[in-house]
Amino acid sequence: MKVALVTGASSGIGAAIAIEFADAGWSVMAAGRDEARLAEVSDASDNIATWEGELDSSSDCEDLIADTIDEFGRLDCLVNSAGILLRGDIAETSDESWRDTMAINLDTPFYLSRAALPHLLEATGSIANLSSYWGLKAGAEHVAYCTSKGGLIMLTRAMAKDHAGDGLRVNAICPGGVDTPMLAAVADELDQDVDEFLTEVAEGSPNGRIAEPGEIASLVLFLASDAGRHITGTAIPVDGGLAA
Repeated sequence: MKVALVTGASSGIGAAIAIEFADAGWSVMAAGRDEARLAEVSDASDNIATWEGELDSSSDCEDLIADTIDEFGRLDCLVNSAGILLRGDIAETSDESWRDTMAINLDTPFYLSRAALPHLLEATGSIANLSSYWGLKAGAEHVAYCTSKGGLIMLTRAMAKDHAGDGLRVNAICPGGVDTPMLAAVADELDQDVDEFLTEVAEGSPNGRIAEPGEIASLVLFLASDAGRHITGTAIPVDGGLAA
């Protein structure tokens, strides 16, 4: 049985990805910081194990990879889905906000990918990095987030080029608006009604709606499958036409 490790798996896109892989017959290590929400994800399938903790350092990330190998004996796909979204232009962004954003959105995927690399090469596996439409085209008043997600796309491309000859596939997925707790938190930060805010986001998309987490999860599973074995080094928009 193939094995996937999914970070940010306690809610939103990460939770949907963990369940999607488990439903497809994969064994899944679902990692996150919210123990109660992770338990809800685990309840969705017998194929899901959970890992609760922080990924603030390279040693934390190495521990997660080691625990995944101890649990399942192999690793076929790493999904870097954990992320944070902090509002602010450059004048408003503190040192702490900048470093926290870079640590979670960029450093952690780097540390996890480095630690997972030997196991993924052995399995001829893949990495999926959850970037953003704002990693392709900057959004206003989110300078740290946009920078981190743009950096994640370049990390994706560099790793893909370095290891394509080894059979490792590395891709980035770049969602636009997705109906997740993260997007709802943006509405709260702006002191807007959540439903009204989601409607505004949907109206800004050419297809007139926002994505569901499962739509992102289906693409990630496809990229990890044999059907996606010739796709690497890409940054794929899932944005209802925004990138066009």
